[in-house]
Amino acid sequence: MSRWIKCSIALCIAACASRAPQPARGVPAAPELSVPEDGSKLIFAGRGEGVQIYSCAPKADGSGHEWKLKAPEAEVAGDTGEKLRHYAGPTWEAPDGSKVVGEVKARAVADAAAIPWLLLGAKSTSGAGLLAHARWIQRLDTRGGKTPETGCDADHAGAETRIAYSALYRFWGE
Repeated sequence: MSRWIKCSIALCIAACASRAPQPARGVPAAPELSVPEDGSKLIFAGRGEGVQIYSCAPKADGSGHEWKLKAPEAEVAGDTGEKLRHYAGPTWEAPDGSKVVGEVKARAVADAAAIPWLLLGAKSTSGAGLLAHARWIQRLDTRGGKTPETGCDADHAGAETRIAYSALYRFWGE
């Protein structure tokens, strides 16, 4: 194959990739989860698989005990094979060491049997890689992970339970 053809193919691939359509910023089923028009582009998307860890603790009003979210523990795998680690904070960490810590800005219940869909803003970022300039995180299409309804009382104070979940995560930024 000639050098000219190789260069043409490479340029075509690069041009097509740079024009790849961005997924919708909005969420028709939950418009409150739309990413603001602030110049952010999709920087990573992947399916998260893991657990939501709940701890049995006294209610704030002293009227008994309840399951409280302690932390997620999951891996978010992108289409390219890159994987993020998701843990307490909530924090997402890329293999390059970059991190983003999110804070909930909006939530919507799309499935009563699953944890809510979320829009999170970047509370802080660190590192110089993939997540260093993240501004927004969407958690969509959730399955499972819901807070248990039973099993938490004075006899089980301090107990933990791990509930399997999955979700689509989209990271938006510069």
